[in-house]
Amino acid sequence: MRLSLIATAVFAACSWSAMVAAQSDSTPPPTLVDQPYPGMLTVNVDLTDAGKRIFRSHETIPVKPGAFTLFYPQWIPGEHAPSGPVENVSGLIIRANGKQLPWRRDLRDMYAIHLDVPQGTSQLDLEFEFLSPGDGEGSNFGASASSTPDLVDMEFNQVAFYPAGYYTRQIQIQPTVQLPQGWKFGSALEVDSQSGNTTHFKPVSFNNFVDSPLIAGANFNRVDLTPDGGAPVHLNVVGDAAKDVQLNAKQLEQQRKVVTQTNLLFGAHHYGHYDFLLTLSDHTGHFGLEHHQSSDDRLPADFFTDDDMHLVTASLMPHEFVHSWNGKFRRPADLWTPNFNVPMQDDLLWVYEGLTDYWCGILTARAGLWTPDQYRDSIANIAAEMTYRTGRAWRSLQDTADASPLTYYGSEGWSNWVRGVDFYPEGQLLWLDVDTKIRELSGGKRSLDDFAHAFYGMDNGSYVTKTYTFDDVVNTLNQVQAFDWAKFLRDRLDYTGDQLPEHGIERGGWKLVFDDKPNPEEKAWEGIRHSANFAYSIGLIVNQSGHINDVQWNGPAFAAGLVPGLSIVAVNGRDFSTDALKDAIVAAKTSQAPIELLIKNVDQYNTVKVDYHGGLRYPHLIRADGKDLIGAIVAPRSK
Repeated sequence: MRLSLIATAVFAACSWSAMVAAQSDSTPPPTLVDQPYPGMLTVNVDLTDAGKRIFRSHETIPVKPGAFTLFYPQWIPGEHAPSGPVENVSGLIIRANGKQLPWRRDLRDMYAIHLDVPQGTSQLDLEFEFLSPGDGEGSNFGASASSTPDLVDMEFNQVAFYPAGYYTRQIQIQPTVQLPQGWKFGSALEVDSQSGNTTHFKPVSFNNFVDSPLIAGANFNRVDLTPDGGAPVHLNVVGDAAKDVQLNAKQLEQQRKVVTQTNLLFGAHHYGHYDFLLTLSDHTGHFGLEHHQSSDDRLPADFFTDDDMHLVTASLMPHEFVHSWNGKFRRPADLWTPNFNVPMQDDLLWVYEGLTDYWCGILTARAGLWTPDQYRDSIANIAAEMTYRTGRAWRSLQDTADASPLTYYGSEGWSNWVRGVDFYPEGQLLWLDVDTKIRELSGGKRSLDDFAHAFYGMDNGSYVTKTYTFDDVVNTLNQVQAFDWAKFLRDRLDYTGDQLPEHGIERGGWKLVFDDKPNPEEKAWEGIRHSANFAYSIGLIVNQSGHINDVQWNGPAFAAGLVPGLSIVAVNGRDFSTDALKDAIVAAKTSQAPIELLIKNVDQYNTVKVDYHGGLRYPHLIRADGKDLIGAIVAPRSK
């Protein structure tokens, strides 16, 4: 039905026979060439209706007569899947010399559009709308709600097509943006001129255009985070309320220390200037997306005003900042592509994301956003989750990276068995294992910080991407500390079985234990998510309304017949609450009677008996024998 409506709107003046004559059902795109595209594209994005979730785009593309193919960006760097939100594009009308042209979508590639450019035509004019979703968390980054009546968060890949056949670094485009009256904006794009609510930006390559999102809003704050003698760094904040975008003195100093400590870690920077683009709203998606000279960071409205929220989300901006070095400047060779429609290969995401996640936790602690205790709570929670990862029996850590295009936007149900994006959390444990091994082998003289300098600390100020392979990672590790790193990594990456293959916690002088009290991070998460984590006891995670979010494969709840999606109505004959379930688990520890749960499955009710008597279990790290290498790892650097 939707396709027929679009066809009616776009092709009203065109006969279907002319459309078929113009292009075949599926036309191969032109051969890619690495040479400048003739002429400059322009795009004028009207965001004055952003509060209604409508982004209007008017684009011009220089052309020559003949068969022509346009691409809508499909593979967006950092999204690790073919997630370009083409389904949100509507009302596409293409004109030449004022006359509407017929076009046809490729039948095998939904991101490609074919048309014939008439003789005497030097420019195509495209008009269309990007209809931003309005339901909060989306299925992927680009299809997540990104505007409210008071703000907008726009990725430029949403509002532009580009000509096929050319490396996108060789296509130049000049953007213009119109904002609602009085709104201010932040972006890594450089301003050419401004008039009223219209801003003309300087021309950039199509690569840098897609790599430079924009945030804007009625409530806007911009603060300077530039380190002494360093390249300019700013934090730009928009929110639904003026109070939400203000930092206190302590928070400002912590964010400045993030920049200082990150530059000290790598020994060089790879941006001319850098802009954190922070959106604080309860009505948009919540995630981060890296860019070379900026980051698109989206968090709940109370990030700066609620201590628990700040605790559990403080590592997001350090994570995206690290990506300027790891992922943007140095990038896996299979993740570098000549344009946005050549498939990416994700086999090294355990470096791209896993190593970034490792360093972001460390930098969050080194900058003072976390205390050392809070860092260890985070590692304890990750280690517990990965220790109980039942899916390791069949899916290796390497396959969680390889399969990322399939699993990146999957549901939470059966996450312990499916193992979606474990290259993030287990990646942290993998690199902690590497770091502590280097420190052990070198007698504390070297660390993964030395790898950071060697692998990322060249070409200061340059943001021309340098690619790498698995062998490059291994060779640099060997330069830092001689060892059989290829075997060390492959033993962990390719392992399947029932044991956690990483041992950095133990080598770091700590060990994972469980008791009946949640650590502060787990307690904060339970309050924010309105749920309770019983994964390490009866084997399920449930929200406060009784909905079961996940069940441990082959755990006690699973054995009783519970699966994700069911609802718990009553516990031992009393109305369900997470506290009632906690009480029942505690009582069962000194009883032989099973825990009785009344379960609702669609419109059917039945009682199940969970035979578990181990009490509540929550993870913690406690000191063990040996040196406290983890304490040394999170200690701030001074040089």
